[in-house]
Amino acid sequence: MAPRILLARHGQTQWSLSGKHTGRTDVPLLEEGRRGAKLLGERLHRAPLDGLPGAEVRTSPLARARETCELAGFAERAAVWDTLVEWDYGAYEGMTPAEIQAVRPGWLIWRDGVPGGESLAEVTARADEVVSWARSADRDVLVFAHGHILRSIGARWLGLPLDFAARIRLNPTSLSVLGWAYGEPAIESWNDAGHLAG
Repeated sequence: MAPRILLARHGQTQWSLSGKHTGRTDVPLLEEGRRGAKLLGERLHRAPLDGLPGAEVRTSPLARARETCELAGFAERAAVWDTLVEWDYGAYEGMTPAEIQAVRPGWLIWRDGVPGGESLAEVTARADEVVSWARSADRDVLVFAHGHILRSIGARWLGLPLDFAARIRLNPTSLSVLGWAYGEPAIESWNDAGHLAG
């Protein structure tokens, strides 16, 4: 069996709702985020995934990801992994894209990075570490993490440069699956939030 990686983005927070860059700040889930995490868990535990028996589960250490993992019913199986933490946004932590554009017109994180935070090369290296781990054995893996690091993993799974991640949006509490097609890395599904309809 060719290994797949299932990407679960954490539930809605006040900062994700307002569009603020939420890197290492430990912002709690909103009630909407908690509800979404439970619905995500229900989806992961019914057919065809059936709770992903045999899959290895890891979560970011940040509370919003760990709580999503817990509410989805995977806390007992999950290992906390610092590699899954969100991008360190440095001076842009807590700012919205519009606020950043006001001081740096034309800015794009995937091209320009952030001052005082994690570099594009560092984020790429972390994403590559996750991809390498996911491909290291014949089993699926499930990770609970954050928008930008998960988008980075998506780009690197496909063997593309980090800036490809600018083209693949990822909403809170969404589920994405990266797998294979004709022996090549492929996106099976992306940014699927159908479970949020209940």
